[in-house]
Amino acid sequence: MPARFISSMMYLHSATSALLLTLVAGILAVNVSLPLTPPDTSQPLSSTLISFSIEQDRWPDWVGVDSRNEFTFNALSNLGALTGTPTKIRVGANSEDHTTWSPTITINSDSFPPPNSITPYPEATRIVVGDGYYQLSKFLPQGTVMTWGVNLGADNVTNAVNMAKSIIKAFGTSAVQQANVKLDMIEVGNEADLFKNNGLRPSNWTVQQYVADWESIAGPVADAAGLKKGGVTFQGAAFAGQGFTPSQIFNLGILDSTPGKLISTISQHRYSAAFCSGGDFALSSFMSKAAVRGNLTLWKPDIAASQQRSLRYILGETGSIACHGAPGVSNTAGAALWVTDYALQAASIGIEETFFHEGIGFKYNFFQPISLNRSILDGSPQNPPQPPHVMPSYYAGILINSFIGKSGSAKIVELSVSDSNVSGYAAFEGDSLKRAVFINLHAWLLSSTGSRPSVHIDPSFSSGSGKTTVKARRLVIQHADDTAGLSFGGQSFETSDAHPAGSVTEETIQLNEGFDLRSTEAILLSF
Repeated sequence: MPARFISSMMYLHSATSALLLTLVAGILAVNVSLPLTPPDTSQPLSSTLISFSIEQDRWPDWVGVDSRNEFTFNALSNLGALTGTPTKIRVGANSEDHTTWSPTITINSDSFPPPNSITPYPEATRIVVGDGYYQLSKFLPQGTVMTWGVNLGADNVTNAVNMAKSIIKAFGTSAVQQANVKLDMIEVGNEADLFKNNGLRPSNWTVQQYVADWESIAGPVADAAGLKKGGVTFQGAAFAGQGFTPSQIFNLGILDSTPGKLISTISQHRYSAAFCSGGDFALSSFMSKAAVRGNLTLWKPDIAASQQRSLRYILGETGSIACHGAPGVSNTAGAALWVTDYALQAASIGIEETFFHEGIGFKYNFFQPISLNRSILDGSPQNPPQPPHVMPSYYAGILINSFIGKSGSAKIVELSVSDSNVSGYAAFEGDSLKRAVFINLHAWLLSSTGSRPSVHIDPSFSSGSGKTTVKARRLVIQHADDTAGLSFGGQSFETSDAHPAGSVTEETIQLNEGFDLRSTEAILLSF
């Protein structure tokens, strides 16, 4: 609970809500006035706000080789059914700059370093792929839109062109076309701003050299792949941080170059910390409204610079903690609330999509698509192996996509909630308020004692609505540091096939009575 309680009334004003705080029966009560029509500050709410970035090395494990991976297919289909639009998939990341195409390989051949307690499932250091590798895209749900990465790190035009040709060939096959899986963009290089740190370029490599290097590879790739405006285009930047920025490459003229004119989207990557050498992270530090906003607002200049040039802006790779996540944080129920607030906050400031990074055995995954014979936490043996399963963050995807809805034209605005760790957002379709979500980020842990705190929320409207009741579904969590046992609207997705167990349970809330929201819980209201 917040440290500051007040017994007198305090009125707070903002562009989106007016709040009344009062202490009722020991519970902080927050009176939130929701706008009935979208304010001028509202932003488009993409049906594919929740998308996935897949580590390229073990792509066949995700989708299947001889037949589709049913667990992956079901997990993705659940999400797509809620918005009417399949989740977008980007395949690449660190692996894309260690990949070589070969005419003698059917699918792929990978070389991995040994696992250790910090990185139980390390990424491949060398990936050799053939045409069949990209053709596995046919196993994704109907209508999936994809971005594929090609190798910039090797600084090898021939290899990059061969990869691009193989990608285009795959999407021209009858199997992929019958699945209606579509190629949207090609990304040339992943996190090139780190090349000077990982040995792919000299330590004094500059952004000026990057632009020249990118153009020298992207030009032949565009020619070989037949890229064009209105068709398959380039995803630009894909920087890890702000060592290189979109504004820098814009000012260096990348958009005026022949391949640069084919950039349609600017992608940047964001993690809130890193576990590359281990470390100890407090879950409560991630379940923080202030920290979420601090981690996202630094991108506002890049968002503005991109949008001024009519370019889409996305987080093309993101997650809680870099280097596959941290135990006790990334794999917990608290991370589901973090994802919910983080993704919706991103949308509210103009970030169109958030591609949450996934890899086999990674701690921050939304789901694990295959059986695992080592612990994702410390690499210890698991006998029997742990079967495919959803992880807590998957529930955030279910909640967010339920909030987005199926209109394809929703808008979002953040609601000003004065509690330091309770967030709220409203979704609009046309000129009407349709849904709202509230997220209580106060951490209730296995070690917590006493009575579990709640915040009481009294929804009201900026003008009379005539509404007296609202339907609600809750994301129920027992403890923030639990790694299973969640439910949303009475349903669990912790099943052997990712199909939900149980019937949808909605509660009816009397608007004049409001509702309680426990610490470490979220609620979706449908008007």
